[in-house]
Amino acid sequence: MKHIPQIKSVMTPFPYFVELTSTLREAKQVMSDRAIRHLPVMDDHRLVGMLTDRDIKLILGPEINDQSQDEILVKDVFIEEIYMVELTEPLDNVLLHMANNHLGSVLVTKDGRLAGLFTVTDACKYFGEFLREHFLPLHGNDAA
Repeated sequence: MKHIPQIKSVMTPFPYFVELTSTLREAKQVMSDRAIRHLPVMDDHRLVGMLTDRDIKLILGPEINDQSQDEILVKDVFIEEIYMVELTEPLDNVLLHMANNHLGSVLVTKDGRLAGLFTVTDACKYFGEFLREHFLPLHGNDAA
């Protein structure tokens, strides 16, 4: 019988991050360049929170001009209260917590230091691969 995998086996290791004192323009650029939507926030090598593309869109809104992106800092927008788990956390616990709390991402740590990031996209990818390994594809046009 197989065991439930730990989060470390499906997370994105060594994620990109942004500093607390970075501007929103810098954070947006990292997200754009790397095609990502979640950025852990660090303050002097210490994990302090998360910034998402949604947070940026909510703060900037339609009325904020382009120059404001250089004036608003990550520390003014980021989320401090985030879901963090250790590398050895069982995947089922993480998935159920994410679903029950409508979370899009989880920060993964090792001894309190950033080790990885796990997002809904990672979960979908893992589940898709799991289904392909354990089930035969459905053929035909069996519409309901």
